[in-house]
Amino acid sequence: MAKIIPFKAVRPTRDKVSLVAARSYQTYTLAERESRMGYNPFSFLHIINPGYKYHKDISGKERYAMVRNRYLEFKEDAIFIQDEVPNYYIYKIVNREGHVFSGIIAAASSEDYEKDIIKKHEDTIEYREHIFKDYLKTVGFNAEPVLLTYPDNSIIASIISEVQKDRAEFEFTTTYRDTHYLWKLDDSEFITSIRNEFEKIDTIYIADGHHRSASSYLLSKDLEAENDTHTGNEPYNYFMSYLIPESDLKIHEFNRLVKDLNGLTKEAFLIQLDMMYRIDNKGSELYNPTGKHHFSMYLDGEFYSLYLRKSNYKFNNALEALDTHILYKTILEPILGISDLRNDTRIDYSHGKNDLVTVKSKVDHGEFKVGFGLVPITIEEMKDIADAGLTMPPKSTFIEPKLRSGLTIYEF
Repeated sequence: MAKIIPFKAVRPTRDKVSLVAARSYQTYTLAERESRMGYNPFSFLHIINPGYKYHKDISGKERYAMVRNRYLEFKEDAIFIQDEVPNYYIYKIVNREGHVFSGIIAAASSEDYEKDIIKKHEDTIEYREHIFKDYLKTVGFNAEPVLLTYPDNSIIASIISEVQKDRAEFEFTTTYRDTHYLWKLDDSEFITSIRNEFEKIDTIYIADGHHRSASSYLLSKDLEAENDTHTGNEPYNYFMSYLIPESDLKIHEFNRLVKDLNGLTKEAFLIQLDMMYRIDNKGSELYNPTGKHHFSMYLDGEFYSLYLRKSNYKFNNALEALDTHILYKTILEPILGISDLRNDTRIDYSHGKNDLVTVKSKVDHGEFKVGFGLVPITIEEMKDIADAGLTMPPKSTFIEPKLRSGLTIYEF
């Protein structure tokens, strides 16, 4: 049922790909951006930050138009070239920890998003959807794929493995020590087999890129309304995606940090916790939770083990069984007074790749009063939430792989 099609990617030339590819703009510090753009004229950052050459911050429609101009300049200068026929692109990332992510860059259907064949597990913010939709409408391309995951499939896996026996079209290592490989898959039999296998899949899940998916869907509706000869096959009916099997997906937890105890003393706070948790003081040694409905807490120089008193908590659906929701409903909201997880400045998050040392350090330095450690959410929990039409609390998952912009570009 899933419609996943090949496309004619715009790509950097082999000699420049390592210079062009960039992380998401927000992940760079100002100093990092200045350094990369100052010393690397080929960085994709020059496209998405077009005001750099004028030493000026540019926003809104003016920025969108200039992004388009920079992109066209990269094409005119032959930094980017476009493939002549539609292809799938086999993409492999080996990160510094040795975890391998291997999948297919392709175009996914906005109609499948509308029909819930491509399922969501996070809420999106409407104004951000429309801002990015307007951006896409002006620039005319996707530069970073949406990360989608599908049930492991032996036929797709065998094709990916076969293609990877040849020399990669691209191979480069980043300063993060992740190595990226990309192969162009243009064999007609393989392409047909992959399309057919995806058509047999009932559900594909968004792992990362909910706003980009939503904005691409809105864009398809806008352009459909403006096109009197709309057929459904136009490029704007699709968005670029990186599809990997569920077994390749790596999910880390997001730990929580809170700046104060909502006016409570340490002792009064622990007494309130005791109503919902069995509490054990673990001392000053780093202590990680060991399973579901079990949390670690760092407070006043000591770690605590918190086991949920299940007799006092009801599991009525997949969301209520989710640890991030449990922590919110039993501690963050009723005791610490945090009701808006997106906007309350008293709470912050630290993803699990930073581990609990980061949580401990921030509490010890007085930035926060208390920290909570969680175990990662599983792919099964993520799918259960999506299948039930529910959404996770913000910052429930930190999902790898994290993709580079500018490696393949989808034009519409």
